Amino acid sequence: MNRQSASKWDHQLAKICLNCLVCRQARRKQQGIAFWMVRRVESRLCSFCRAYERVYGRKAHERPQPGFSEPAQ
Repeated sequence: MNRQSASKWDHQLAKICLNCLVCRQARRKQQGIAFWMVRRVESRLCSFCRAYERVYGRKAHERPQPGFSEPAQ
């Protein structure tokens, strides 16, 4: 896949994905309805998930790299 450079706007949208309850649950648990939904819907409907992929280089449902901590809620 061609990685495009992420713009400031992409970073803002990716921040929303980082704080999204459904995406956070999918990244943590790696199973269940949230994981299934994010995996199936993210690339087609959610602009936040697409921005997350452009900024971080991984899908919104994939576990983050070691050492990366998501914002605490």
